[in-house]
Amino acid sequence: MNKIVTVGREFGSGGRELGRRLAEELGYAYYDKEIVTEIAKRTDLSEQYVQQIVERKPLVLYPIHVGRSFYPALDAAAEHNAAVYSQQHEIIREMADKSSCVIVGRCADYILRDRDPLRLFVYADTESKVARCRAKAPEQEHLSDRKLARMIRKIDSERAHYYYFYTGRKWGDPLNFDLCVNTTHTEIKALAKAIAPLCR
Repeated sequence: MNKIVTVGREFGSGGRELGRRLAEELGYAYYDKEIVTEIAKRTDLSEQYVQQIVERKPLVLYPIHVGRSFYPALDAAAEHNAAVYSQQHEIIREMADKSSCVIVGRCADYILRDRDPLRLFVYADTESKVARCRAKAPEQEHLSDRKLARMIRKIDSERAHYYYFYTGRKWGDPLNFDLCVNTTHTEIKALAKAIAPLCR
């Protein structure tokens, strides 16, 4: 049976890098943005639009199972949300069937719960997250630390809403994960080497 590692992560915590380095250490396939690319192909939606859907709070102005509303634009948005999540669910399960892998985000821990994945959640203090975001930001971006921290909180809030909407679970709750990893002032490369033996 394939080994599956899922990585939930706070924005700026280094979770994506940790997932990639874990995959390298283990010799597993690594899936992150590849999921968005595949969803876009199957739904004929742009990658940018799909990315917005999978990273932000779903549209919940009316129940998704209710018939047509009086607002066609809302109908279309709700249908896109449902289509994207449905394809994401299918693609993640297909990827888990192919080989042992590391999957970052996208409710993979919940979608693959019957496969008994090792579920990681990566977090860090605000100072470390701001520093990581600043190190990776384009040179022309000149956000203050305060604005960066606000942006991080907003993205994390959207991820929490998205996760709860599709799973009914609290995002980041230690009870929903097997290992919670604090990357505050920690070198991700060294951390990946230390965690890899637990994932085999």
